[in-house]
This record gives sequence, structure tokens and C-alpha cells, in this order.
Amino acid sequence: MARKFFVGGNFKMNGTISSVKEIVENLNKAQLDSNIAPPALYLLLVREHAKKEIGVAAQNVFDKPNGAFTGEISVHQLKDSGIDWVILGHSERRTILAESDEVVASKTKYATQNGLSVIWCCGESLDQREAGKTLEVIAAQLAALKAQISDWSKIVIAYEPIWAIGTGKVATTEQAQEVHASIRAWLAKEVSQAVADETRILYGGSVSEKNCKDLSKEKDIDGFLVGGASLKPAFVDIINCKS
Repeated sequence: MARKFFVGGNFKMNGTISSVKEIVENLNKAQLDSNIAPPALYLLLVREHAKKEIGVAAQNVFDKPNGAFTGEISVHQLKDSGIDWVILGHSERRTILAESDEVVASKTKYATQNGLSVIWCCGESLDQREAGKTLEVIAAQLAALKAQISDWSKIVIAYEPIWAIGTGKVATTEQAQEVHASIRAWLAKEVSQAVADETRILYGGSVSEKNCKDLSKEKDIDGFLVGGASLKPAFVDIINCKS
């Protein structure tokens, strides 16, 4: 069964009510479906205005049902608001907010067990790539996830080399395909061939309307997680690059 092409847009801490509405109006005209993650304050706004085929994702969720956790959002609150997706493990949260592989895995476990689908992010720093440790780093991130989950059906993996996020630098198609293939091989060996065949693996890291077509031709690249470009009209071109 062919893996359905998937494009997600991570707005990060950007946007206003008016600019987010404008982005959504533009996306409603896209030929293919997409998935967008606005700041938490605008989740309900986006869900209200986006056509139902567009998935809406939170940028974080906590791994407890409710309680005294100031500033956090629960899975139940997201589902109650019609939000079915969440991005977890993004490098900005791993590095700036010191979320460990284990914390990311715990959040992913709780989210998937309680009905959310997860865009789970992994990737290496420039130092790690230059030291030849890319595959080792990603394997460790995957192993932490495998230690806590058994059902991979609600997980989409996003490979985002940290050195390419927001820098304008992009992994070559060969570099991206090599890592995607290694992730799929890891899944086949450590989880199952079925999970390896069915799990979508996205590329993220300065994806633009200029490089998306070449990247999308690689056999193990099943879509994109787009950052800065998701705030621009050209995001529609990225969504439609396989149409």
C-alpha cells in the first residue's frame, strides 16, 4: 500500500489573527491536503476556518491527563477542541527547552495512546554530522521512542537536520535520502517490516518551493515538515508539488 504524501506546516511562534486567517484562506484553495501547526492561541481559530480536510496540530502537549501543570496543554483539551495532531520532539524543544529523548518518547506514548496522531521529530546537529554520528544519533532517538511505544500507526516521523532548520542550508537530496533510508531500515530491523513500509518519513529543514520537487522524488521521502515557508503563499506550491 502506497504511503500518502504528507506536508505539515509548523508556524512556530509566528503569526497574528489576521495573518493566520490569510494563510488558512490560501491553504483552503490547495489541491492536496495539508497539516498545519499554529501557535496554541490560534488553534481554535484555525480549526474553525480551515476546511475539514486540513489537519490541525498543536506544537506541544503534556503527558499527564490534567492538573497543576502551568502553561501546559492536555491531550483531552486538544481533542475537545477538534485538534487531532501534535508535533513532538522538534529540535527547538529538544535544545532550547532541554526535552530529552525520554521526555519526548513519554509525551508521544501518552498522546498516541489517548487518540492523537504525532509528528515525531528527530535530527542531528552540525557537530554530530561532521563527526559522522548522524545515523547513531537518530538511532538513539528512535530507540528511546521504541522503548515506550508499541503502536506506530499514529506516528509520522520527521527527519530535520538541526543545521538546516531556518539557516537556508538544505541537506542534498542524497543526504536526505540516505538518512530516510536508514530510518526505514532501522524500523524494519528493530520494529517490523510492516511498520517500516507503512510509516511516513518527512524531511524538514529549509524546505522551499524551489527544492521540494527534487526532494519529493526520493523513494523514502514521504513529504515535508515546513517551517518558515509555511507562512508564505508559496507553501501551497510545496503542498501541491506531487500533484
